[in-house]
Amino acid sequence: MNRATKKIIFKTRKQVFGEMLGNNASVFQGQGFEFAELREYIYGDDIRKIDWKSTAKLGKPFVKIYHEERQLNIVVANMMNGSTYFGTVRQKSDVMAEITAILGFSAVKNADLFSHIIYADKLYSKSKPSKKLFSVNSAVEGLESFDVLGREGDFKGFVDTLYSRVKKKSLLFIVSDFIGDIDLKLLSKKHDVFAVIVRDKFEENPSELGYLRLIDMESRKSFEGSVDGSLLSRYRNALHKNDEKLYKQFKKNGIRFAKIYTDEDPYLKLIKRMR
Repeated sequence: MNRATKKIIFKTRKQVFGEMLGNNASVFQGQGFEFAELREYIYGDDIRKIDWKSTAKLGKPFVKIYHEERQLNIVVANMMNGSTYFGTVRQKSDVMAEITAILGFSAVKNADLFSHIIYADKLYSKSKPSKKLFSVNSAVEGLESFDVLGREGDFKGFVDTLYSRVKKKSLLFIVSDFIGDIDLKLLSKKHDVFAVIVRDKFEENPSELGYLRLIDMESRKSFEGSVDGSLLSRYRNALHKNDEKLYKQFKKNGIRFAKIYTDEDPYLKLIKRMR
């Protein structure tokens, strides 16, 4: 395990669990139990379960009764194509590894099953569902050691693979920069899908760079020319259309999402968006 991997694991595990085990807020707050019924308060009931709104309406104390849900199946699927090899503050691929660690440790803390998938032009790895900490460590190590250069993202293959390989209804996190044509409608019918968009602010609002040579990290093809205002205007317009189509799809299919930039703290952003 290299230094970068250890750093991510140490940081995220501390964020999720805190210095005192279980002391920090879970990303999956509110999961694990669902409301079953109201009944009249009986001597000895936990007063914290009193539903004060119903009590005020009915004139006598009532408590909320919950029953435990079956454990969640948390699946984190990363699209690790070549475009994730970019970042002015941190590499997008490193932020994606950190997000996976946060979600993984949160699942373990919540006693839920966690599994992880790495995909680019094809399926590279799929772990078995586990409640053990080592499964999260292994996922981060796999992401940090994965070579994204020259990997073209096959989004259709990605969706088809997730649909066929993730059989049990899951809370499915799709982690990607979402630059490309990706349709999650099919997955949203089978799973509770949450999209995590990882971007660098410079790629959304680049400045003029003048004459230079660039390399496409997916195809490894080079481009030499002037990165001027006209080129950047066409680029921004294309990215805007990409995102407009993406958000419209999310709204239509009830897909929740969070956008995390490379200069932001993923833990704080996920806690906010998941709630």
